[in-house]
Amino acid sequence: MNEFVLQQQNEAADSKPPEMIRRLVWKICIATLILMAIGSATRVMNAGLACPDWPLCYGELVPAKQMNFQVFLEWFHRLDAALIGVSAIALVGLSWWYRRALPQWLPWASTFALFLIVFQGILGGLTVTELLRFDIVTAHLGTALLFFITLLIIGTALTPYQGTGNVGNLPWLGLSAAILVYLQSLLGALVGSRWALHQCLGTSQLCTVMYSHIFGLVPPTVATLAVVLISWQRPALHPALRRLANMAGGLLLLQILLGVATFKLRLQVEPLTVTHQAVGAALLGTLVAFTVLALRDWFASREPNTYPVAVTVPATNTPANGSH
Repeated sequence: MNEFVLQQQNEAADSKPPEMIRRLVWKICIATLILMAIGSATRVMNAGLACPDWPLCYGELVPAKQMNFQVFLEWFHRLDAALIGVSAIALVGLSWWYRRALPQWLPWASTFALFLIVFQGILGGLTVTELLRFDIVTAHLGTALLFFITLLIIGTALTPYQGTGNVGNLPWLGLSAAILVYLQSLLGALVGSRWALHQCLGTSQLCTVMYSHIFGLVPPTVATLAVVLISWQRPALHPALRRLANMAGGLLLLQILLGVATFKLRLQVEPLTVTHQAVGAALLGTLVAFTVLALRDWFASREPNTYPVAVTVPATNTPANGSH
């Protein structure tokens, strides 16, 4: 009896570090999504250079004398980034400290996430010092999305999940859709950082950049719709995968509507533009989570004795009347 109690206590102790880290990862995910939305608002409100220096703002931690809406956006954007950086350091420390109770890949994945956020901070500083140079601004968002994806992979991989072994080729469709949405997000960042829509409509310049984003919508749309439709066709699919597929379809439709409205209004409604970019990041995150769970399902289905196998009972030669 004592051995049983000790075993239960040891199992409970071993389950605490993964749960603690999983919660921390999801909190950082949410903060990163908010950070990207604030960064988008900073750009569309022309507040990218509201703080002319870096990392301080007007040489102070809190520029109370110069504070206005634009300065607040840029200052709060940096504050959120700093908090995420501290959280990423804590994630790495916890992952290595509890590494014996965690999957072997987790400390390395968290270290990679920390590298991305440090690199992101460097790009953020260059964004200010190089006066919003378009390639640096685009790389800034691209790195933020990579950091967001890394956190989602870690969080989804740590989430308890028991698949049904009925995913088929959905993992590879989900992966393709996620990659295409990421590339489309980079095109969108390039359009925004170069103000391609304004220049194309005003002076017929940079129309190639803008049209590449418009026509680039087709491949990720087709791939995402394929994920949704095939998920509907698999009645034994895990409910979590079905919900994620439906969510991806809904976010895709919303993203297209927002994109059309943003184009028609020529980026004149700032909240609409910010929502457009935030929904794009949410769509990417949904597809990443779907792909990770589907891959876990796919790999588990190929392990022996993972799923119950139907046993065929041989027929007997018992006579129909029951006599022997």
